[in-house]
Amino acid sequence: MIRVAAVGDIHLAPGAEGLLRPAFETLGTCADLLLLAGDLTRHGTEEEARVVAGEVAGLPVPVIAVLGNHDYQSDRQEAVTRVLSEADVKVLEGDCVQFDVDGTTVGVAGTKGFGGGFAGRCASEFGEPEMKAFIQYTRRCADGLLRSLRELSDRDCAVRIALTHYAPVPDTLAGEPPEIYPFLGSYLLAEAVDGAGADLAIHGHAHLGTEHGMTEGGVRVRNVAMPVIGSAFALYHLNRPPA
Repeated sequence: MIRVAAVGDIHLAPGAEGLLRPAFETLGTCADLLLLAGDLTRHGTEEEARVVAGEVAGLPVPVIAVLGNHDYQSDRQEAVTRVLSEADVKVLEGDCVQFDVDGTTVGVAGTKGFGGGFAGRCASEFGEPEMKAFIQYTRRCADGLLRSLRELSDRDCAVRIALTHYAPVPDTLAGEPPEIYPFLGSYLLAEAVDGAGADLAIHGHAHLGTEHGMTEGGVRVRNVAMPVIGSAFALYHLNRPPA
């Protein structure tokens, strides 16, 4: 059994030091990895990122993250990534990482993702340049996720996880105002997950959403925004493939 701990939307800043550390320090007894699904800071500053780094540095499990929209707010996302990387957090954006868990290769492919909406009620690459650019950015994020998942497949990763900030399906947005669904995720992310295949998809962003969802291809989707899961992290168990 592969034990996946995950949380998003922790929104840390100076004054929150030590808020999550006691819970995270228990991960060695209950999890094999920790996934951070974006919005790790409030305004995307290095000072805030250092608080996040302090919460996760030196943990007994690998820590893998994507950034969220809050982490881009100050246009310092590269600096935020650097601070987290110095704490041994692997920050993904259109790429992937793999590691061994007791003889089983586990891979995580990640992207922040972006909005645009879901099948039947979504924006398209039509009209003004600004609208085209909006959806083209989402498509680039989804294409990066697709390539990364396929790379993990080519490497024969036994377990593959898709990590995003924006939602790939509308299921996990239930509870949010329908009017803002296009700003909470995109069906293009789910198409990438189904196109390449994954065992689990993790996202955050939707504070008023629900935890459980599924892609059309049958991949389990989990919204791990902290206001949704109500704890420092949620735990999910994935079966190891037969030897």
